[in-house]
Amino acid sequence: WLNLTFQLVQIALALVPVLLVAHLLRRSGEGLRGIGLDATQPSRDALRGLVLAAVVGGTGLAFYLAMYAAGLNLRVVPVALETSWWTLPLLVLAAIENALLEEVVVLGYLIHRLRQIGWGPGPAIVTSALIRGGYHLYQGVGGFVGNVAMGLLFGWLFTRWRRTVPFVIAHALIDIVAFVGYAMLRERVGWLP
Repeated sequence: WLNLTFQLVQIALALVPVLLVAHLLRRSGEGLRGIGLDATQPSRDALRGLVLAAVVGGTGLAFYLAMYAAGLNLRVVPVALETSWWTLPLLVLAAIENALLEEVVVLGYLIHRLRQIGWGPGPAIVTSALIRGGYHLYQGVGGFVGNVAMGLLFGWLFTRWRRTVPFVIAHALIDIVAFVGYAMLRERVGWLP
């Protein structure tokens, strides 16, 4: 129970920057709707999120395996938890936390604010993508390059759609499949690093 509590507190604390973004957007009079983090387009957001998850997730898995085989990726172990009844639900919560944190703060809010202070879409997207890649450097060169590529795509689509929700959905699904899939398949599939 202590480990479960610790994990839940870590997830909750990691979401504090998302709450800060919500506060700053509310304070400026825009609210979360200013970055498209609302429920005004549920069907469209869900469809876009599912398509992005399939395209980016499939491409990302192939890219990761190629980079790992080339020796350019560290071995990423998405599951470092002991096996308990709460392991899989906690992995789902961690995936949702990652998605909210990265897409709300680094995609939606950062690009939105950079555009407001006069940055063009290109520099704002590249900056967001490089930051995304930078905090994935622990995964090696492949993790950096793959996340920069994903950041460029997500940034370009965000400037077109002005919606954060599809990216939160896509990122959460990608991480859920990666975390839970790895946990369930790691001892059954020989090609997983």
